Amino acid sequence: MRIRGLHKAFGDLEVLRGIDITVQRGEVVCVIGPSGSGKSTLLRCVNLLEEPTSGTVAVAGTEVTDPDVDIDQVRRRIGMVFQSFNLFPHLTALENLTLAQRRVLRRPKGEAVRVGRANLERVGLSDKEDAYPAQLSGGQQQRVAIARALSMDPELMLFDEPTSALDPELVGDVLAVMRSLAQEGMTMLVVTHEMSFAREVADRVVFMDGGVIVEEGSAERVVGAPRHERTRAFLARVLDPAAAPPPVPGPPVSGPPVPGPPVPGEVGKG
Repeated sequence: MRIRGLHKAFGDLEVLRGIDITVQRGEVVCVIGPSGSGKSTLLRCVNLLEEPTSGTVAVAGTEVTDPDVDIDQVRRRIGMVFQSFNLFPHLTALENLTLAQRRVLRRPKGEAVRVGRANLERVGLSDKEDAYPAQLSGGQQQRVAIARALSMDPELMLFDEPTSALDPELVGDVLAVMRSLAQEGMTMLVVTHEMSFAREVADRVVFMDGGVIVEEGSAERVVGAPRHERTRAFLARVLDPAAAPPPVPGPPVSGPPVPGPPVPGEVGKG
């Protein structure tokens, strides 16, 4: 995947202000940063869930931002896992996995079921194929969502904070699945707040703030020994919130200010 000069504005608010990222085949790149820094918007621009204001995005040699591109064809090569699970509530886990295979890839039912079952086994949920989403925990639903994306045989997987909606005790199972995908050589672009995962699994870490890339490099360097003061301040707050100093202001962004954390003593007001 190659991104060059990517800008995205919502009215007067410029959310992405010239992003350049390359992800090599088989590489895992984690994107970290504070809320409102443009991380999720970046992911959504990769498969045109958000249309960039300017710049180019290419996946596996195909320019996604070309006006004449067959975006549906490109999206077949890109799997995406969202913060919320987005499973069809009236379908079983297995049916959630086979629907797009049959309708988009035109796979026969028997082959779609075989692929779906193999991917449920891959995420440790072989015994849940007949369960409906409401019968599954949040972590199980997210693993079904990952299995659904894998069932489309993607070349690139996008993860948008896949553990942010989960109870803490459920996070480990989802991260274990993602670790196994990385070990298998899956190309992954992951927006995450799980610093231990980023340090352990990522080939590179990108720190974003104010719609720009502030710092990028190996996981060991960016997470373990960041060079930029803004990165150090962010990691201090994430890794030890009680001891962290106040955040260092990031680069100015046009438009309305991004809301900060609640002021002590005012939680719950309004």
